[in-house]
Amino acid sequence: MTAVRRLLVANRGEIACRVLRTCARLGIETVAVFSDADRDGLHVRAADRAVALGGSTAAESYLDMAKVLTAARVSGADAVHPGYGFLAENAAFAAAVVEAGLTWVGPAPETIRLMGSKLEAKRVAAAAGVPVSPSAELVGDDPEAWSAAAREVGFPLLVKASAGGGGKGMRLVTAADGLAAAVESCRREAGSAFGDATVFAERYVEGGRHVEVQVFGDHAGNVVHLYERECSIQRRHQKVLEESPAPALADATRAAMYAAALALARAVDYVGAGTVELLVGADETFVLLEMNTRLQVEHAVTEAVTGLDLVEWQLAVAAGRTLPLGQDAIVRDGHAIEVRVCAEDPRRDHLPSAGRLLAYQERRVEGVRIDTGVEPGSEVTSYYDSLLAKVIAHAATREEAAARLAHSLRGLRIDGITSNRDSLVAILEHPAFAAGETPTTFLDQHPEVLRAQAPPRVQQVHLVAAALAQQASARAAAPVQPFAPSGFRNVPAVPQTRSYAGDDAGGRQVVEVAYLLGRDGASIQVAGEDVGDVRVERCDAGGVDVRVLLTVDGVRVEHVVATYGSDAEGGPLVVVTDGRWTTTWTALPRFADVRSTGAGGGPAASLPGTVTQVAVRVGDVVAAGQTLVVIEAMKMEHRIAADREGVVAQLLVAVGDAVEAHQLVARVEDGDRDG
Repeated sequence: MTAVRRLLVANRGEIACRVLRTCARLGIETVAVFSDADRDGLHVRAADRAVALGGSTAAESYLDMAKVLTAARVSGADAVHPGYGFLAENAAFAAAVVEAGLTWVGPAPETIRLMGSKLEAKRVAAAAGVPVSPSAELVGDDPEAWSAAAREVGFPLLVKASAGGGGKGMRLVTAADGLAAAVESCRREAGSAFGDATVFAERYVEGGRHVEVQVFGDHAGNVVHLYERECSIQRRHQKVLEESPAPALADATRAAMYAAALALARAVDYVGAGTVELLVGADETFVLLEMNTRLQVEHAVTEAVTGLDLVEWQLAVAAGRTLPLGQDAIVRDGHAIEVRVCAEDPRRDHLPSAGRLLAYQERRVEGVRIDTGVEPGSEVTSYYDSLLAKVIAHAATREEAAARLAHSLRGLRIDGITSNRDSLVAILEHPAFAAGETPTTFLDQHPEVLRAQAPPRVQQVHLVAAALAQQASARAAAPVQPFAPSGFRNVPAVPQTRSYAGDDAGGRQVVEVAYLLGRDGASIQVAGEDVGDVRVERCDAGGVDVRVLLTVDGVRVEHVVATYGSDAEGGPLVVVTDGRWTTTWTALPRFADVRSTGAGGGPAASLPGTVTQVAVRVGDVVAAGQTLVVIEAMKMEHRIAADREGVVAQLLVAVGDAVEAHQLVARVEDGDRDG
């Protein structure tokens, strides 16, 4: 083995940028690959050279082994780093890389194959003395056979994809009548995401905690652990927040976990970076979930507390060198917490959001690291997962790390895309989180964090800032002498009005702002109510951003108001931020009847995607909330349900069709249920 000279990163987005960063520091040349959808991606420009794969879907590009290997050959790469996701845990791809004479930055193909089957991994773990949970493979197409296997495992259970991870191809089933649908859905999702539709049933531990141990091995047989990470706060079985050390865990339990993880790594002669994932019960007994044979999304947490670069370790081991440090020299310092900022709306069942990032700006905070693969103007598509950035805070204590992380998130500006940022802040500031009470059911126990949004008073003031900013921009663009402040009236008259539509937890709302600025101050109403103690200090127009300085209830606060083109409603998109809260509105036409709403017509796709299932036929009688069509977007399945009871009059899509956001998929009409 020789040192890596030119590395091809077989991935995209944040992880590709992360690997490229270490390579740049080490003086290693890099090659990026990209799909048609990622032609202008940040990772493409960050690499020394790049090769187009063609296609837009994962299957057409990043999952196409032949295309990736061709890219390595034509670019002169001598090594391949798979990142995480896509082909990272594909044993056939790892073997093909090795057979092509390239250095594979990962464990041996045989190890990936062995641990890639979660069922086989459990058998190996049990032989190594690692506790495992009851499970059974769900084979064939006979629902009765599935039910028999499930009864052996016991309910509640999880139906899980044997290949891959990241919460994809995973469903919780509490009773037998939901098993068949879960198996079919998991198979579709797993086949699409990983190219392997094998699924199995595993006993579900209610109220457990998800704790994982980072391990590393080399070709000389050395194996070490780099401590544990707590990853219990999850949505749809996908991690939302990770931290190290795990809170409220006995030292004896940690030691037992390290020993179990090392035993499993030694049992398979593990080489490179790997993670042993464990499920911990209330009594701190634990069982194996799986072993991930790749770098984890949350590896930055371990880097923060150890001061090590795990990608550098991967490259060193792949080149045949021994581990840089022995177990006794690996020291953990302080506490680190990471959150995943995703393009999704937690208030609407984590519905993914796609579109163009109109603005992206980070707040720099001491001890906080931000890993991202996006920038202003980046296109967030429905073809890949929804991760925008990882924000990692490190401090001496857990409390300080959480505070730093929340402060950084408050200042993270993401215009044009709905994100889970406010929900993440709400988690960090929740008393249960502060107390270390973080089971996998955290979001179910505290659903209020998913509805986090600016308080009504803040929204009211933001609307004032929006109206004044739009007026100032209009005034600045008008061919008149600016002898008076924007919106000023020398003689009191009818107030000016502006109307906005915005989303809250209760749905779409339309709000009117009426304002009159005179010599004696301002008279402002929002939704017919006086705004109270709000004084307009300054309103500076210029460019996209307008800065509106207001004194609110005796406190001076600067608001930044950005106005962009138009959104799906047809009016300009207005984003208001005060450094703590951000709200997004649609500015409605000044002379339109804002009470009017568009005609319906039927259930519509909530985001762009590909139809994977049509669950009804024309003439079927359906109930409100019944699934009509299933689409795949951002590597997850999403149901489109009937918006009312009725009869399916028309189906407007078929399996395999690509649909756009807001596109009608079916028409449901009133009908006689008795025919």
